Amino acid sequence: MKFRGFLRDRLFLILFYFLLLLFISSLVYFNNEVKINIQNIVYMNVVGFIMFVIYLIFEYLKNKKYYEDLKYGIESQNHNIINSLPRPLNNEQSLYEELLVKINTEFNLEIDKLHEVKKENIDFMNSWVHEIKTPISVCRLVIENSTYKSKEETLSSLENEIDYIENYVEQALYYSRLDSFSKDYLINEININKLIINLVKKHAKEFIGKKIKIEMKNLEFTIDSDKKWLFFIIDQILSNSLKYTENNGLIKISGILMNSEKQLIIEDNGIGIKAEDINRVFDKGFTGYNGRENFKATGMGLYLSKSLATKLGHQITIESKPSEFTRVTVHFPKLLDYYSIAN
Repeated sequence: MKFRGFLRDRLFLILFYFLLLLFISSLVYFNNEVKINIQNIVYMNVVGFIMFVIYLIFEYLKNKKYYEDLKYGIESQNHNIINSLPRPLNNEQSLYEELLVKINTEFNLEIDKLHEVKKENIDFMNSWVHEIKTPISVCRLVIENSTYKSKEETLSSLENEIDYIENYVEQALYYSRLDSFSKDYLINEININKLIINLVKKHAKEFIGKKIKIEMKNLEFTIDSDKKWLFFIIDQILSNSLKYTENNGLIKISGILMNSEKQLIIEDNGIGIKAEDINRVFDKGFTGYNGRENFKATGMGLYLSKSLATKLGHQITIESKPSEFTRVTVHFPKLLDYYSIAN
């Protein structure tokens, strides 16, 4: 720390001192009651100035080491600068140190969050690549064995696998958009019956292939939401029902209108969810017992559905009894209740 810089930092103090000295000298000089000659006034000013200079030099020497240690910590490659800060010499420096420690703590928390998100993204991508390779490999096998099958069977098998690939690609796409959700949605009035019919048409081949019956009732109502995101949310729920419902099973889709909300219920009589898994099915990457048994499970469908539904102001709950049923309910609060949910 240079002495010139030290004086520049205390320029206001120096100016204040000289103004104060000038004021006192003028007051003494023009006082008619107590007469002091000019030599004594000069002497007082010189002594006061010398004492002030001594004070400045003492303060400079006291702070010099502190600032040199501070500068050394800034210029060094030490990654833990906060712990190497010199000991504060006054209350002001203590406050600044507290501020730096607080900022550093918050910064480290943000860095940890970013590392965690990055790790989760890498884990998801590794899982996604692993899962999407399965239908691609199956497609190759279907093509290699096409000479032993009819054209219709080959095309049907390829279409099934392409559907799996498309679903995985959709999951990756919506997963990548989670953080930018607020820039990509438009709330409109949506007819639930039409939405469900389009979803059933999309999965018609699976319904027919597994001979799964479907019952739909009380769906003639509308809700306010984003059509694209809501279609994906319900599609993931319905895909899960189809995946874990055995041949000749039954899927029921119904609606309930209540005073405070509207509900969409998707229920199947599939294999169900074990009690130890029911509270974790919405966790990212969680596949549970059923997912481990089913090699086409990524553990992302319900996580994405829950996350997107929450962003839209909806809620998803799930009930299940192994080997009997699984019931997923999407709750659509009425307009007057959206404010209470947001807060």
